[in-house]
Amino acid sequence: MYHTCPELSKISLITHGFFTRNGGVSDGIYASLNCGYGSGDDFAKVSENRRRVAEKMGGETLCTAHQTHSPDAVIVSKAWEHKDAPKADALVTNKAGIILGVLTADCLPILFADGKNGVIAAAHSGWKGAMGGVIENTIEKMQQLGADMADISATIGPAISQKSYEVGAEFFERFVAISSENSRFFMMQNDKYLFDLSGYATYRLTKAGISQINIIAQDTYFNDNEFFSYRRSCKRGEPAYGRQISVIKMIG
Repeated sequence: MYHTCPELSKISLITHGFFTRNGGVSDGIYASLNCGYGSGDDFAKVSENRRRVAEKMGGETLCTAHQTHSPDAVIVSKAWEHKDAPKADALVTNKAGIILGVLTADCLPILFADGKNGVIAAAHSGWKGAMGGVIENTIEKMQQLGADMADISATIGPAISQKSYEVGAEFFERFVAISSENSRFFMMQNDKYLFDLSGYATYRLTKAGISQINIIAQDTYFNDNEFFSYRRSCKRGEPAYGRQISVIKMIG
């Protein structure tokens, strides 16, 4: 039902999971553990799916934000209801019992943990968020709560792989206009560029000062049985798509 990171699992203070699309109540194109209220799926079914995720994580409140591919990170001091969710793409807390979650369907879910100082975070990072600074802003908010850069571990969860991420020349040019070094995150295939989103995020994490970086190498586009994929749904001409959830919580 979900993947875990061995390094994160070593931190006794933390519980986490990169959930797949399996184990829920949704059907059709949303089958079955669709956790995105904005997907077009039945609200009650999404609520039940999220309840199941929270139960797996110990039953406390599950918090997600209204994600907009922004660089914005917010500190969570107390849990909120879905209707009160802020617009942001990363959540940070030092409070036990609050489950932080991010929704993805090809973009990167990145879970952060400083087990020594008791600070965790969850970030949603597509190319736009990564370019805009969501990773750096997440780290900055963690430091505000007492995290130490040397103690922060970051885990990149299941996302679209480079072999599946075809982009146009204008996309490539946007990146190399920022820095010619960004060309390393692209390769050519059949006159198309393929973008390494995970590699780019790893670079941003390293540049920000994070040395403990883990990657769960699962391709959301290719693996239909386990993951939702925005790009795959578009290619099939489907009217909408589900979202899987990745979560982290400090144990009280």
